Amino acid sequence: MNIAELLTDGFDRVHGEVHEALGGLSADQLAWRVTPEANSIAWLVWHLTRVQDDHVSEVAGVAQTWIEDGWVGRFALPFAEDATGYGHDSDDVAAVRAEGDLLAGYFDAVYARTIAYVATLTDPDLDRVVDRRWNPAVTLGVRLVSVLDDDIQHAGQALFVRGILSE
Repeated sequence: MNIAELLTDGFDRVHGEVHEALGGLSADQLAWRVTPEANSIAWLVWHLTRVQDDHVSEVAGVAQTWIEDGWVGRFALPFAEDATGYGHDSDDVAAVRAEGDLLAGYFDAVYARTIAYVATLTDPDLDRVVDRRWNPAVTLGVRLVSVLDDDIQHAGQALFVRGILSE
């Protein structure tokens, strides 16, 4: 197995978890929160997709799917165009309301771009420094693992909320 196959396997797993979390739920169910301060499935999926879109687009040197393909307009959220959910408060979480098809469509578009990008990578690519704002500087490998880790955590949280919702 090479690095492209390894990363593809990781992102494929997230893909399955996201679709399982969204499957068959209404917009109201997707917006439901365990407590008034908790995250909803809709916000979790939107956020993990925005982070993946933002971070992978940056390292790939391409425009974000969110903006380039018009998802920002389809969602019509009350946030800045470049918002990813980082630092959102309870009111921001509540503002993310969307049908499952919209969330899945955006996620699938970002997933397809991510898979196409990671398919081009070789082991030496992972050592390329992509962010010097940190000490030590962040390499491509570290950035992609960070995105995958964020995705896995939030997809798991969305499945957890779905499980509580189903009770």
